[in-house]
Amino acid sequence: MRGEGELVKLVLFTLGADTFALFGRCVGEILARADVFFLPGCPPSLEGVINVRGDIESVLRPHGLLGLPDGAAGPGSPILLCRGAAMKSGLRVDEVIDVADVPGAAIEPPAATLPPAVRQAAVGALRFGGRLVTVLDLDKLFAACAEELG
Repeated sequence: MRGEGELVKLVLFTLGADTFALFGRCVGEILARADVFFLPGCPPSLEGVINVRGDIESVLRPHGLLGLPDGAAGPGSPILLCRGAAMKSGLRVDEVIDVADVPGAAIEPPAATLPPAVRQAAVGALRFGGRLVTVLDLDKLFAACAEELG
């Protein structure tokens, strides 16, 4: 997918039983714990908002956007503060596995057998530490959220 010698920084995390990654350039910070304030009337993928050093950020639950069961993500699970081309938000994940530099050539096209919502947001896949990791496009994930919000 990229040049053979080029290293790509990935943030690897789990959602339920599946392992995913986002490109490191999209993730500004990993919050180990934050108080999320519920907003009435929001769709299930929008958990609420958090205060990050005086800035109010939304927190999304990507499980539903990807058609996955809710998993173990709860008040104590990490939030990835992400910035895409047109939107920024926190993403509640079950567990952060690693932040790693991987060879760009190790990222292959995503499998055609992925569930439709995952396939729509996927840009690639790789093996890392014995796990199959689906690399997501943050902007496609945010677009799915915007579509759900109407």
